[in-house]
Amino acid sequence: MTLTRLLPATLLLAATALPALAGDEDTAAICAEAETRYVDIFGKPSAEVEDATVVLMYKYNFCPAQITVPVGTTVRWVNVDKRTSHSVLVKDSGQPESDRAFPEESIEFTFLTPGDQDYLCGPHWETQNMIGMVTVTP
Repeated sequence: MTLTRLLPATLLLAATALPALAGDEDTAAICAEAETRYVDIFGKPSAEVEDATVVLMYKYNFCPAQITVPVGTTVRWVNVDKRTSHSVLVKDSGQPESDRAFPEESIEFTFLTPGDQDYLCGPHWETQNMIGMVTVTP
């Protein structure tokens, strides 16, 4: 195949990949901003929390949206938005959706069953795609 025939296909592939890459960059920037807000509010990085794994809720994102934890880990979702409330529903847990967490409030859930467990923000999963996953290891 000649270069002239490969070039349009290569450009098409690159163009279709750009939105995904831009979204990843946008999400990374949002999550970096969320961490800065967490430090401003609580005085230390979220990674320094000893009694839970922290997931931040900010600008209709879970930061990070995918985590891996061992069985028995408590995940604490912390709302670092300025005005928006969020909830958490661990889809196959049998537990009801949480109450809404307003800015600077949190929601906790302890994972006792191994496997991939999807969760979502009740008010924002459909309109904002606010969905995450916890992989629980034995």
